[in-house]
Amino acid sequence: MLAKMTSKNQLTLPKSVTSAVGALEYFDVETRNGQIILTPVRIQRGDAVRAKLAELDLNELDIDNAVIWARQSVDGSAVMDNND
Repeated sequence: MLAKMTSKNQLTLPKSVTSAVGALEYFDVETRNGQIILTPVRIQRGDAVRAKLAELDLNELDIDNAVIWARQSVDGSAVMDNND
């Protein structure tokens, strides 16, 4: 079976292939001996977020700093919210 890669690196998998694995959104992707291996993965949304955070090696201080940065106004001064 053939699957064509678009200029945006997207593949359309044949319906017979996707039917065989069921209705899934996510696949683990790896290369092995010059082949692309797709393994169906069932992920809960929270699990996907936790996996991404683990991949990025973020900790609580990183998150706190990101929130502080996001709450700054354009001129760099802190913007107060209702919780402060």
